[in-house]
Amino acid sequence: MDKLQNKAEELLEGTGISINGSRTFDIQVHNDALYRRIFAKGSLGLGEAYMEGWWDCEDLEELFYRLIRSERDRRLHPIRLMGSFVRASMTNMQKPSRAFAVGERHYDIGDDLYEKMLDKRLIYSCGYWKGTRSLDKAQENKLDLVCRKLGLREGMKVLDIGCGWGGALKYAAEKYGVKGVGITVSRNQAEKAKEICKDLPIEIRLEDYRNLNETFDRIWSIGMIEHVGVKNYRTFMGVVRRCLKPDGLLLLHTIGGNRSVTKTDPWINKYIFPNSMIPSIRQLGLAFEDLLVMEDWHNFGPDYEKTLKQWYRNVAQHREYVTEQYGERFFRMWRYYLNSCAGAFRARKLNLWQIVLSPKGVSGGYESIR
Repeated sequence: MDKLQNKAEELLEGTGISINGSRTFDIQVHNDALYRRIFAKGSLGLGEAYMEGWWDCEDLEELFYRLIRSERDRRLHPIRLMGSFVRASMTNMQKPSRAFAVGERHYDIGDDLYEKMLDKRLIYSCGYWKGTRSLDKAQENKLDLVCRKLGLREGMKVLDIGCGWGGALKYAAEKYGVKGVGITVSRNQAEKAKEICKDLPIEIRLEDYRNLNETFDRIWSIGMIEHVGVKNYRTFMGVVRRCLKPDGLLLLHTIGGNRSVTKTDPWINKYIFPNSMIPSIRQLGLAFEDLLVMEDWHNFGPDYEKTLKQWYRNVAQHREYVTEQYGERFFRMWRYYLNSCAGAFRARKLNLWQIVLSPKGVSGGYESIR
């Protein structure tokens, strides 16, 4: 075991992180079997060991920022997990028969958790923190930014692909006078969204995007294409092109990666977002090539670090409730999820893109809005 501990210490050289050190971002090891587990299972073993209390760290976000910024995270590629990467390359992990898996395993776990964690509109995507320190205001800023970028006007018919709990459609209907359709693969979200959007000209459906075949003035998709998968990006863009009027606009709000991958982190895939995948510029570009014209590409990735930190603060404030309802292991899993992702955005491994696309190009040019 000493050899594996020495190997772990060598891996951490240059990061400033120590094993059993005194700083807030140092790793406190409670079970020496941790080292074998990490080198056998990589990030999956690291995350599972944290969930089970084998190690602790006071400042998980800082820990992951240092690991990712120094690219130490890319050195853990255990042989036993290589098969899953091969399967992801050969198989369509997001085919229609698997479309509802992420809804069942992530979004349907309980609205009470998300009500404790999110803003008052239940917006589960990156806020826009320009000029505010309030999560509610940051999410309102983001929704208004989407509406203004799309040039929404009263009477327009809009489509929200991956509508969540309906907060974006509700905002657009109330503030801009539009009518719309929202689709989701989560039964919980669909039921809640119908309640939230009642008495508004909004239809909520439990539906896969591939079944859409009707026309809209504007389309947006906020935090959904991360569940589409590289083998389906072209299909997604084809659906948008089919459903968008010739003078329409699409706004795609997505997490973006700095390099092209075909599979997500094994721990995230197993415990948080099954069959998810972060797209790259190249992958998205190939997907809409000859189908849509890129009008605007806006990156405000650092705002997602702020959003994730506030979500974690909200969850931590309700730790007793979350632990009672979901268990200590779940709380540790959720803490690991939110803080590790915050560290990745802070390290700029992950970005947040808002991309505006049109079917044939905006006549006279598109005016970028920030």
